[in-house]
Amino acid sequence: MAEKMVVCEVSTGVARIILNRPPVNALNLEMIKDVVTAFEIAGKDEGIRAVVLTSAVSKAFSAGLDLNILLGKSEKKVRGLLQELYVRLYDTQYNLGKPSIAAVGGAARGGGMTMAISCDVILAGQSATFGYPEIDAGVIPAIHFTHLPRIVGRHRAFELLFSGRSFGAEEGYRLGLVSRVVPDEELVSHAQSLAETFAGKSAVVMRLGRAAFMRQNELGYRRSITNAVEDFCNVAMTDAAQNKLKAFVERRRSIH
Repeated sequence: MAEKMVVCEVSTGVARIILNRPPVNALNLEMIKDVVTAFEIAGKDEGIRAVVLTSAVSKAFSAGLDLNILLGKSEKKVRGLLQELYVRLYDTQYNLGKPSIAAVGGAARGGGMTMAISCDVILAGQSATFGYPEIDAGVIPAIHFTHLPRIVGRHRAFELLFSGRSFGAEEGYRLGLVSRVVPDEELVSHAQSLAETFAGKSAVVMRLGRAAFMRQNELGYRRSITNAVEDFCNVAMTDAAQNKLKAFVERRRSIH
């Protein structure tokens, strides 16, 4: 029997959602759905007061989408994928009612960045790396056009999104993308400790306060997500994008 791609654990009022698809946690549709469902379940469980999203794979939080789910697929199927990764993930996080923390160790790229940035806080291990390689794969990091300029500024966001370069945890911290950088071996314990700090607050105050925070900081974001779906599909359906995706996938295979 195959191991679960997403594992859930609960301890001292904290749920841990653990990505578990070696070697790099490449996200397929089933895995994305499992992550979102785990968040939904945690949101409805009054015994859970905070959520940590992390990885069981030492070298990767998530390297991004399994690009095979984009190759040669119909626009309807690509939209179905984005409905889960962009829309449903966002709606679930928005209505979670409790804090969420991404504990990022190793590589976070593309769709992995989308997973991490959906959380309220990002903690990074010292060896964590981040990046938006979509442009090199022939597509665009459309969802990140909305939030990244708000976090790091328009010009720095453009450079990161359109160069496709990766950057380390310390740069992520300086940019304001990462909340805290901790030793790799202490990443999970730091995330658990912070989650327990949140969990120790009044559940009612946390729920109402977080809802107010989301309303103040996410104005127009839902509409922007809809635009991001359109923008991604417009690019991904072109022949140029499909040819670039195919070459990118083949290059990945040759490396592994």
